[in-house]
Amino acid sequence: MVFTRDSGLVKVWVGLVMVGTYKYEQVPKLYNLKDVVGEVINGTTE
Repeated sequence: MVFTRDSGLVKVWVGLVMVGTYKYEQVPKLYNLKDVVGEVINGTTE
């Protein structure tokens, strides 16, 4: 499974990190989820 910026789970985790419910470090290491969430939060596309 590969997550993209448009994946529902990515959007949920980005929202949770942005409002402070969770910290980026708490995003699960599930496939590439943490990497994509980090890209969205930092505004980068690697």
